[in-house]
Amino acid sequence: MKETEKTLVFNKLLDQYNYLGLPKESIDEDADFTIHNLKDIHLIIPYQSPVYRTNFFSFVFVKNGSGKYTTDEQLFEIKPGTVYFTNPGHFKSFEWRTLEEVYLITLSESFLKENVHADIFDEFPFLLAETVPPRVLGPAVFAEFEQLYQQINTAYFSDSVYKNRMIGSLFVVLLLKVKEYFWKDYNPIYEGNRSSQIVKDFKKTLEKHYRQLAAGEVQLLFRVQDYADAQHLHPNYLNNVIKSKTGKAVGTWISEKTIAEAKAMLQNSAISIKEVAYRLGFSEATNFSNYFKKHTDLSPVLYRKQQAGPAS
Repeated sequence: MKETEKTLVFNKLLDQYNYLGLPKESIDEDADFTIHNLKDIHLIIPYQSPVYRTNFFSFVFVKNGSGKYTTDEQLFEIKPGTVYFTNPGHFKSFEWRTLEEVYLITLSESFLKENVHADIFDEFPFLLAETVPPRVLGPAVFAEFEQLYQQINTAYFSDSVYKNRMIGSLFVVLLLKVKEYFWKDYNPIYEGNRSSQIVKDFKKTLEKHYRQLAAGEVQLLFRVQDYADAQHLHPNYLNNVIKSKTGKAVGTWISEKTIAEAKAMLQNSAISIKEVAYRLGFSEATNFSNYFKKHTDLSPVLYRKQQAGPAS
């Protein structure tokens, strides 16, 4: 895939299904989490998707189906028992030749941090990997995953006020099983070409810096120059590599990460908006409020109020 070609970019699964003309009745337009059986979506088989990028994580559990998918320039076959995931920022496409029971889970980084694990990438570093090959599991092991994604599916379509907490807890177990069965010894910093290594190091530095900001260990927000200095690179070169490999400039990664962290902190009503601003490197709460509203169309106060739900 050449960078000069126009590539579709989707921030939510609903955007992707809208563009592709696929059924979307079961998808909440405001949700940062979705789950469904792809058989209910792809009514005409075989199906071939265009090349696109997403800004969310996807987990696919293939009980009965076949096809293939690509991520960047790598092609993988799909058959019964396959489990795989993809993370934001890469070229993707997929093809289904047969499709009976294949569950897709998508979720945002904000959802992961708010409902699954506050230090999600520290606990599950393989989520930062640029490309992780799929695995084909035996029936007994796959059944363990099936039980979990079916429980997640039940929770997702329930009316419980604790729905997201239940999904989050079940997803922790699911990720632990991923870690146990086929990524126990996985290290996202593995051999590869120089560009891939730069992307991995950038993502690790980005995640570490925001953990330090959230913990109050540092006060200044990193700029592009700081991320370049961490790898002894010129900032223009770093930006070119990151943009060519992920489709997003370093500045976009920084702004999206800042908003994701802000949303996670605003979920905690014990932290004042002024404190959120301070922890994220803003000298004034007003600057933070303007920044947050620019990227979300909501003020921090209104976002917090919406997340809290109606007063009981």
